[in-house]
Amino acid sequence: MQISSKFQEKIINAFGQTGKSWLDSLESTIQTYLEKWELTSEGPVENLSYNYVIKVTDSAGAPFILKLGVPNFDTRNEMKTLQIYNGDGCAKLLKYDLEDGVMLLERLVPGRMLSTVSDEIVVIENYTKVWKEIRRPLLDGVSTPSLTHWFEGLTNYRNSGDSQIALKHVQAAEEFFQQVMDSSEGTELLHGDLHHENILYSEENGWMAIDPKGVAGDPYFDVVSFLVNQLDSKVDPKSILKLRVDTICEQLGLDRQRLLKASIALGTLYACWGIEDQDPDWDKTYQCVKWFIEFLE
Repeated sequence: MQISSKFQEKIINAFGQTGKSWLDSLESTIQTYLEKWELTSEGPVENLSYNYVIKVTDSAGAPFILKLGVPNFDTRNEMKTLQIYNGDGCAKLLKYDLEDGVMLLERLVPGRMLSTVSDEIVVIENYTKVWKEIRRPLLDGVSTPSLTHWFEGLTNYRNSGDSQIALKHVQAAEEFFQQVMDSSEGTELLHGDLHHENILYSEENGWMAIDPKGVAGDPYFDVVSFLVNQLDSKVDPKSILKLRVDTICEQLGLDRQRLLKASIALGTLYACWGIEDQDPDWDKTYQCVKWFIEFLE
């Protein structure tokens, strides 16, 4: 089995020795679950990120997804979040192993990404439909990580000594995060990464979400990853970003100023994370933050 050097490098950079050990046993783990769950591999998907994702079929030829991640809190939390969605607006979790970080998921067929749609208004309409479908309250007795914990990343950035992001923007992000949370009508379960590549088309159920992070926070924050995504190919990305903000506020009935504050806060955090992860595109997210600031002013 061939595992690309790019994927291996990403896993080791993110998880260190734990990631290396996981990679060393990955082929064996895959084989174990193919046999245990009576599956046949059709090979990995093209756009691997931090999980190894394989298209599989069962003994009757029905299509599924086998997803393997480094066993940790985030992997277990994703499984818990998928159980809460239970296939409503999000691909369904069918089987799982918490200890090994392995999931068998519904495969959305044909599984076309929202990023393949060229009409921006149509993209936004499909996005807002999925956004509304996956709103969920926090469940009593279910522990869900909080956005407040995520935003500790701004303090970590301050302490890193890096100065590529202006201190005034880090401070604004911290202030706006607190303002949005203080004015919140209540936190709920957020997908946490709801963008074009995590919304796929299903012939059976239409557009649906995949790969939820599962985090507690104000629903305005669940818009930001979509806003800043898939702008590179646009002739006038600033205008497209403004169109997204204005149209989403209209379609979802969101307060524009509040959404911009949430976007400045989370967009700045994304940029900080990008620098930490040595992502060469971190500055594109930071540019979006500067545009959000312009729109707010």
